[in-house]
Amino acid sequence: MPDQPVVPGFHPDPSVCRVGDDYYLVCSSFEYFPGIPVFHSRDLLHWTQIGNVLDRPEQLRLPVGMSSSGGIYAPTLRHHDGRFWLVVTNCAEGGGNFLVTASDPAGPWSDPTWLPDVPGIDPDLAWDEDGTCWCTIAGVGQIAIDPSTGRTLGEVRRLWSGAPDAKAPEAPHLYRIGDYWYLLIAEGGTERGHGVSIARGTTPNGPFEPCPDNPVLTHRGTDHPVQNTGHGDLVQDADGSWWLVFLGVRPGGGTPGWHVLGRETFLAPVTWNKDGWPVVGEIVSPAGTTADEPFRDTFDLPDFHPSWISVRDRSPEHCTTKERPGWLTLRARGASLDEPDAVFIGRRQQHFTCRAGALIDATRGAGGLAVRLDEEHHYSIETDGTQVRVVSRVGSVRAVVATLPVPAGPTVLSIRMTPPPEPHDARTGPDVITLGLQQPDGTFAALATLDGRYLSTEVAGGFTGRVIGLYAAQGTVHADWFAYEPTA
Repeated sequence: MPDQPVVPGFHPDPSVCRVGDDYYLVCSSFEYFPGIPVFHSRDLLHWTQIGNVLDRPEQLRLPVGMSSSGGIYAPTLRHHDGRFWLVVTNCAEGGGNFLVTASDPAGPWSDPTWLPDVPGIDPDLAWDEDGTCWCTIAGVGQIAIDPSTGRTLGEVRRLWSGAPDAKAPEAPHLYRIGDYWYLLIAEGGTERGHGVSIARGTTPNGPFEPCPDNPVLTHRGTDHPVQNTGHGDLVQDADGSWWLVFLGVRPGGGTPGWHVLGRETFLAPVTWNKDGWPVVGEIVSPAGTTADEPFRDTFDLPDFHPSWISVRDRSPEHCTTKERPGWLTLRARGASLDEPDAVFIGRRQQHFTCRAGALIDATRGAGGLAVRLDEEHHYSIETDGTQVRVVSRVGSVRAVVATLPVPAGPTVLSIRMTPPPEPHDARTGPDVITLGLQQPDGTFAALATLDGRYLSTEVAGGFTGRVIGLYAAQGTVHADWFAYEPTA
């Protein structure tokens, strides 16, 4: 299919680097722990997650009081002097900008080196010929730093703020290419007006001349199926060709269009015109991705697959595979998914049509399977061992929309995403979400079918996408297995 992401689902703000024949890519993770997924590829089209940068509590602290879509914003990944360097912003209270390093991008990564005098968000790293490390930030400003200590060298100076009156000049990346230093930025905001612009100068701190054809990438004002395109990062292939990774969304349904998977990572080729400016080509789509393979976890291993994420933290006291062999154990903390300290572990929804299921033993508590956007936008199917109920939370309204008594003991719960029924009109939502359970004969029994638009960014706001997973709302809940698979 055309216009497909190379990393589907909630994987925004991509940053990429090449080392030999290997490419590595990272993305924002916001309120989820572990933070900053790391992907590896040999062809820029097919990516496999190999770890997470921030996978220890001492690296990433996300307070309970922090709002959803806070936390970890816009990492930049670079390779310099034989080592991987990553700079990022923690937007939670007590956070700020910091650096971590690793010899292997799969980890382990170092504890943070904080940059207390580097303001703002979206930090970038670039080294010039004399070894000076330049940190460029949203706005777009720049300051020299000592990356080994986090100490700043001098004052922040303003470089370039993109097109006149364009909002949100951010996501700066600085590169030495040929005779010039190129400064790539996002502008227009990360909604429908998003775009990528570029300027160049003969030194890393300018002055910078804007490209006469800016923005070099945008889908604003078009009917292209991929919208909100921006926040790009350039990488050169081993054969000398250039590419741009960038974020975009795929809205569905009628007006105004709802994107439910979050901001995803796309790829496009880059050529250079006779005047030395980049020209971004059409989206290049993989024939298939590793995300298209069914995912099944039987919880037989002591460590979690790197694609599992939890809300704000993952305490072994509340989430473990070591207590009951072959089962995931969740011990409730918050009373429901409405609470910021809810015990939840999930994986990103990466396909428009898909299904997920789990065998749940809630004889000593209550919990189940959920599709989560944030505390105020989620659908769940929950059991307490004797009854199954479907819960809808949309904004300020929380409702139990269906119940069904079940025999005592473990229950297979299921959630399915499918296209909306015909006929379609301007008000049709992007999909429908059906929640139900597996009957003793193996057939699926639907309890409720809900409108998917209410679990979209256009309704809920924020910067994330849907995450499907398991939770405990009361007592102790066990899961024998969890499965996710695309259905189209």
